[in-house]
Amino acid sequence: MTLDEILSSLFRKGHDIDPRSDHLILGTGKRANGGTVVVVGIADGEALGIEGVLPLARRVLDIVATGGKAPILVIVDTQGQLMSRRDEMLGLNEYLAHLAKCLLLASRSGHATVGLNYGKAVAGAFLATALATDILVALPDAEPAVMDLPSMVRVTKLPEDKLKELSQTTPVFAPGLAFMSAVGAVAQVWDPAKPLADQFEATLAAVSACDKRDVLGAERGGRAVAAQIARRVAHQASGDDYV
Repeated sequence: MTLDEILSSLFRKGHDIDPRSDHLILGTGKRANGGTVVVVGIADGEALGIEGVLPLARRVLDIVATGGKAPILVIVDTQGQLMSRRDEMLGLNEYLAHLAKCLLLASRSGHATVGLNYGKAVAGAFLATALATDILVALPDAEPAVMDLPSMVRVTKLPEDKLKELSQTTPVFAPGLAFMSAVGAVAQVWDPAKPLADQFEATLAAVSACDKRDVLGAERGGRAVAAQIARRVAHQASGDDYV
């Protein structure tokens, strides 16, 4: 689906989101119940640099400052963080972390945050946007990846064939929608043949007060021990006996 098709299906009562030369997504949409959804994100596979991060973070902070409980939808199609020496030297990693913190602040302030990956979503730009929300959903053509295989090869020093083999039993070693769903990062895959507005409302209703990605990953077989370890740490930190 194109971004225009997604927005039309999401907001049948209208929206004010127009194409921008910087490929950022900034605006609002109308819910079926008449409420407002704040929409931020990045489109067209554009890389996310400092000039893109700051308007997104500012928009999220402005929404928090105005109060209310309007949900925030983070729509993402990005090739990753901008591979620019200038941006790296200026501390792009800190800017991306700031955006993630802004989304967390919004969530803690009562704004349910939903990430929607409809195209590419890679590396730091993925972590700081769609993956920093309360719940992440995707369309079938989405291509999420914390790190692609060639990058994993450079970091782990393992042959690519070995990583592909490991990915068959350990999804954290592989990019792609199926693997991201298996580890619980992607909670739902929406059906583009059905109205996205209805699926968005169902997703909002499923937003939990706590992060359940580790539990979801355990249920799907993609993260066998993460949830168990998290519970053990929480029990020990609180002084309770762990069973």
